[in-house]
Amino acid sequence: MAVVLPGQDTLNVAAVQQDFPILRQRIHGKPLVYLDNAATTQKPQAVLDALQRYYVEDNSNVHRGVHSLSARATDAYEAARETCRRFIHAGDAHEIVFVRGTTEGINLVAGTWGRAHVGRGDEIVVSEMEHHSNIVPWQRLCEEQGARLRVIPITNEGELRLDEYERLLGDRTRLVAVAHVSNVLGTVNPVADIVRRAKARGIAVLVDGAQAVAHMAVDVPALGCDFYVFSGHKIFGPTGVGVLWGRRALLESMPVYQVGGGQISRVTFERTTYADLPYKFEAGTPDIAGAIGLAAALDYVTALGLDRIAAYEHDLLAYATAALAQVPGMRLTGTARAKASVLSFVLGDIHPHDVGTILDREGVAVRAGHHCCQPLMARLGVPATARASLAVYNTRQDVDALVAALATVREVFA
Repeated sequence: MAVVLPGQDTLNVAAVQQDFPILRQRIHGKPLVYLDNAATTQKPQAVLDALQRYYVEDNSNVHRGVHSLSARATDAYEAARETCRRFIHAGDAHEIVFVRGTTEGINLVAGTWGRAHVGRGDEIVVSEMEHHSNIVPWQRLCEEQGARLRVIPITNEGELRLDEYERLLGDRTRLVAVAHVSNVLGTVNPVADIVRRAKARGIAVLVDGAQAVAHMAVDVPALGCDFYVFSGHKIFGPTGVGVLWGRRALLESMPVYQVGGGQISRVTFERTTYADLPYKFEAGTPDIAGAIGLAAALDYVTALGLDRIAAYEHDLLAYATAALAQVPGMRLTGTARAKASVLSFVLGDIHPHDVGTILDREGVAVRAGHHCCQPLMARLGVPATARASLAVYNTRQDVDALVAALATVREVFA
């Protein structure tokens, strides 16, 4: 996989693009320019090969099987767990719980740790930029337990008001749940600092890493958080699989979330005992192929080099920000100093859905809507935005195509 230029520490993006078969197609007769990576990333051939190899050669259920296919499937599944551990620098593979994605991981923590530790009069702190997946589970928990949801405000530039955050932390605060990177603003939050302030008061912290893992190295011990969650499809892996990492002592203390096969130590009609970590949280047949495909995606990203990816995307984001700023009627939302490669915008008084529809006719794929962040849209004073989100296979030529297509949008509504 030729991805690094010989003798240089930069990416050969042309070679990277060749790793993604879907990018070779044309949409409405135009070359596909895929700028919807915050919603889901495309899959490299290495991931597609891993999925096919499992189904063609090793397809079997994992654990307990004594035949060769089951043994191979189990080995690959547990090797995937170890790959995930290494990727986020966790200390123990048993702290890696496979879930359907970030949403299920957050719900798991809310439904187990949350119910055990949050009571009447307690408080949970989230931020104004959170995805619904990191609001609604805590909102529901507060409603059930008689607790209160408190919100860290943001600045007009899309940065957290850390002074207000400090004031929100109190004796009744039980949890802080915050995004590592905003899916709308692209803001990279100072998670280590957020965690440090919470930990000084004995408060647990969950970090939603869905938008971070494809763009930067993640080191959960360095961050200091208690839980970290992410989705495979945001980092070039399959849909329907993700990771919940938690501190072992916390995971061991938490009750089971779902019950059924695969998580059981012993069952009688009088009593059931559950398996040890991580299996107590993995009821039923897991997404075996998904875990294997996720491991292949993490290996792919590791081979590219997260530092190289971050440097390349930083340069591309700067180019795209400057280019879009020259578009008449353009209003960019989210101008934080620390940003990942997300560009949300409003174009004059043209509805974002109309922008997205016309861009599609030009072969440019962006997202349009509230991006599962309706409270943030209210803060920004808009019902929706269009969003172009970049990945390592995007180029300046893609940005130029977006700008040209936006000119067509303006012509249509002139």
